[in-house]
Amino acid sequence: MADALLSPAVGGTMWLASIGLAGYSAGKVKDSLDQKKIPLMGVMGALIFAAQMVNFSIPGTGSSGHITGGLLLSVILGPHAAFLTMASVLSIQALFFADGGLLALGANIFNMGFFTAFVAYPLIFRKIVRNNFSSGRILSGSIIAAVVGLQFGSLSVVTETLLSGRTELPFGTFVLLMQPIHLAIGILLEGVVTSAVILFLRKERPEILYMAQGHQTVCGPQIRKILPAMLLLTVMVGGVASWFASSRPDGLEWSIWKTTGQEELKPGSNPVHKVLAETQDKMALLPDYDFRPDQTGARTADAPWPVVDTGASASGILGALMTLILALLTGTFVRIFRRKKNRAVWDPESSL
Repeated sequence: MADALLSPAVGGTMWLASIGLAGYSAGKVKDSLDQKKIPLMGVMGALIFAAQMVNFSIPGTGSSGHITGGLLLSVILGPHAAFLTMASVLSIQALFFADGGLLALGANIFNMGFFTAFVAYPLIFRKIVRNNFSSGRILSGSIIAAVVGLQFGSLSVVTETLLSGRTELPFGTFVLLMQPIHLAIGILLEGVVTSAVILFLRKERPEILYMAQGHQTVCGPQIRKILPAMLLLTVMVGGVASWFASSRPDGLEWSIWKTTGQEELKPGSNPVHKVLAETQDKMALLPDYDFRPDQTGARTADAPWPVVDTGASASGILGALMTLILALLTGTFVRIFRRKKNRAVWDPESSL
């Protein structure tokens, strides 16, 4: 979401909600996070950052979509670590690539992180799959959970614009456009990609899947074996696959265009929007994932061949690296905080 879709009051409220969820997740993670999961948080965050850069055309709609990755993160990391990792991905996007507004960052984290990690994963995916990672259960669980997560997330977007007083986006019309397009994205993209990755892990490293279920089955060397391959995949997705990304509007942009006839809405007159926009412009290293604001020489829409887009490649690799570092720092901080807290608890028996 861009800042223009939200009022400062709604944007601030969603910031508080996401901060609260991050604190709750950190509290849960610090009780279960071990050293071997921290590198996985970093690598998975980097991979999701790169994957979100690659938009695929949705047939017959004129729209495109990309994987959000929240469900996949939850399956591999568990819901609480997944929420923190998703927050890392979206923060790097907003701060350094001007993808999503600073005011809207809290809403974006909530919409893309909460519904997948704390609704779709525990209430849908785990109920369907349980501890039986059969192909049928993985495919059905991934698709249904992905659809549920995206439907709740897109409905939350519409509700937030309604509460923000954006009358250009009538609730009924906006809902009737947002829900079907995200249903298509959930089935054709999010669910299929998520299930494909899980099926691959089931074959190559099934212990990773059981780790997220709470089973202590993964040792450090086993995780280290798969990390280089995941990093290589991240570089290929962010550095090369981004050349193929469709330039058609994504589900949200398409819905706004169909509702208002405009590709973007202008922000309100509140000075908060202006200050945050200026701040983001100064912080963005590669705005819109390119070296140049006018996007000259960037990829063309749905080209049947890759167009070398150095801006996209640099953005994909740099953004993935920054997300990797932020997610690693987050996991490390939580682990250090846990150790300090444990040391602060006096054990009378230890003093005897």
